[in-house]
Amino acid sequence: MDLAESYTQMRPQLLSIAYNMLGSLSEAEDVVQDVYFRIHRLAERAGDDADQPPIESPGAYLTTITTRLALDQLRSARLARRAYPGAWLPEPVLTDPGPGPGEHTELAETLSLALLTVLERLTPTERAVFLLHESFGYAYDEIARILGKSEANCRQIGARARRHLAAHRPRFDVASERHQELTDRFVAACREGQVEQLLEMLTADAVAYTDGGTRVRAALRPIYGRDKVARFLAGIARSGGDVVLRSIWVNGQPARLVLDAQGHNIIGVLTLDIVGDQVQTVRLIVNPDKLRHLPEALGQ
Repeated sequence: MDLAESYTQMRPQLLSIAYNMLGSLSEAEDVVQDVYFRIHRLAERAGDDADQPPIESPGAYLTTITTRLALDQLRSARLARRAYPGAWLPEPVLTDPGPGPGEHTELAETLSLALLTVLERLTPTERAVFLLHESFGYAYDEIARILGKSEANCRQIGARARRHLAAHRPRFDVASERHQELTDRFVAACREGQVEQLLEMLTADAVAYTDGGTRVRAALRPIYGRDKVARFLAGIARSGGDVVLRSIWVNGQPARLVLDAQGHNIIGVLTLDIVGDQVQTVRLIVNPDKLRHLPEALGQ
């Protein structure tokens, strides 16, 4: 199989690697597009040089290029994220096969928004080793070749990454159907301004994150504590006017798409982390730059 054919077959996985590395679908697509251009330039050079040996493992070669490009992009992005106004949340990716034909439903290995957010605690190299080993099943000798490091070093990096994440990895212990049911009840309580009901549904250590970037006003700091989160969400519902909520799945979990009163324009995406039948984390992404891929993915 030649490199171009391998690229076509592996593109969903390459996109998934890049997205999980970066937490940004738009940046991941740029990385994968760059990989495409690079292999075509390589093919052109090979055509001019008959003595150039063929690539023995196209799959390994493509994974290596994708990972290294994503690493470079992540190192640059981390500087910008430190200056980001308010909480930085990953771009939500549609993963429910039902709503529409968008190609991003192919991102089978996409991690939850909760875990992608936690991965921001790792260095770029720690993140690469962790994802390649834990999410994509690469052995440490393969990761060593991809990153140009020793196998022993990659094992040490992987162990360090797991230690860093041990106290922060999200705990999900509720079935999908129950998650949907609790999300319905929680959203209804928000819309009706039922603060007491929200208080019952939130954990004591509940936290709410809103991501508006530079274009939409949002809370610049996380909202901590059951009482503050309940009143914050009820206040948003009162001041937000009429909206349409649509059930979707993003990053492997139930979510709600928030649209304007006519149901045409996407305003935001709401996701909940639920532990023990209570909501522990609320994420509201309203940055238009992080939502612009959703209409196509939803078939709109």
